Amino acid sequence: MPMIDHLLSGPRAGADGPFNVLLRSPEMGDLAQQFGAATRFNSSLPRKLNELAIIITARYWTSQYEWQAHHRAALQAGLAPAIADAIAQGKRPAGMQKDEEAVYDFSTELLNTKQVSDRTFNAARDAVGERGVVDLIGVMGWYNMVSMLLNTDRYPLPEGSQPELKPLQ
Repeated sequence: MPMIDHLLSGPRAGADGPFNVLLRSPEMGDLAQQFGAATRFNSSLPRKLNELAIIITARYWTSQYEWQAHHRAALQAGLAPAIADAIAQGKRPAGMQKDEEAVYDFSTELLNTKQVSDRTFNAARDAVGERGVVDLIGVMGWYNMVSMLLNTDRYPLPEGSQPELKPLQ
């Protein structure tokens, strides 16, 4: 099956997470996983900013599996733990660098209002360029889909893990 072959030979080297669900529609799943790999591994965004967008999206959906996987990746990429902790609590982080603030503002505004203001767009474009804004939208789009797949599937956390996100009220 091409999807499995692509997953196992690609940068993920596995078929866990949302790919279990995507196997039910292997043609779409293969296209989706290729798009997801492009947004995660071939983005023009610095890894830290890409992971920041992913954890913002995971928090938006309270996607526990996605959060656990990408919270660690964001910290490894250099995101300050205090920033990730604030996002986990549904709060605006203090002490962000200018590029982190631009990605945070763009991502949260787009998720919460379904659009972005000119000011927010311009700040993001100034921070990451026009391609970076498109790549930011792409990674958010992919991880919105991943969150929906994982939440629909009720994909379990790794054995011995506990949910790290509390529902936001």
